[in-house]
Amino acid sequence: MISIFLSGCLGRMGKVITALVNESNDLKIVAGSDIRQDSSTDFPIYEKASDCREDFDVVVDFSIPAALPELFALLRKSGKPAVICTTGLTDDIKAELADISKNQAIFVSANMSLGINILIHLARQAAALLYPDFDLEIVEAHHRQKVDAPSGTALMIADELNEELDHILEYTYDRSSKREKRGDKELGLHAIRGGTIVGEHTVIFAGGEETLSIHHSAQSRDVFARGALAAARFLPGQAPGMYSMKELINKNN
Repeated sequence: MISIFLSGCLGRMGKVITALVNESNDLKIVAGSDIRQDSSTDFPIYEKASDCREDFDVVVDFSIPAALPELFALLRKSGKPAVICTTGLTDDIKAELADISKNQAIFVSANMSLGINILIHLARQAAALLYPDFDLEIVEAHHRQKVDAPSGTALMIADELNEELDHILEYTYDRSSKREKRGDKELGLHAIRGGTIVGEHTVIFAGGEETLSIHHSAQSRDVFARGALAAARFLPGQAPGMYSMKELINKNN
């Protein structure tokens, strides 16, 4: 039985994680953290993650960047591995995660779905074949409650494409502020917010006579939760270091 500390346990994804864990026979949530409280849960909820007194095997985090300092304090104190799914990470947060990973396994991904990671794989191949003859654009859409834009997944896709092309692309987030034609090295990122859209990402390769689009649509938040729990099963026992969906996918192949 793998015991979990769930950061952000009362948020949208936290509730989905809890429901799936309750359906499993190999996972158990022993404690969680959230700024809210709910006496109906069958595990204690701490306002500050660092106050946790329960023993656990792995952290699963679906919180917000502002909650991460307390979570990092818990990680340093416990030495336990963690699956970090919070988006909107700053460079300072990423640097601290890298420092923590010197002593324990840290799994970071802005999107835990298998499909989005296959999209990235295909988009990298397409970029290598089509650029610079085709222009690259990324369009993402999410529900009206999402606060960060562009999404962490869109930025993850952009970074993967840029890595494939030796980091020559320049990200463009707002074309309304300038009156000029598109640059050859531009990678445009566009965000749509509305309704209850779970998550959609499209990578567009626009050429002179044809356009190729690679699209992923999440139909349910369960897909992200299942990926996070797969990582939670994978991480205990792994050597210190940074892990991503690439390692998890390779393990299952």
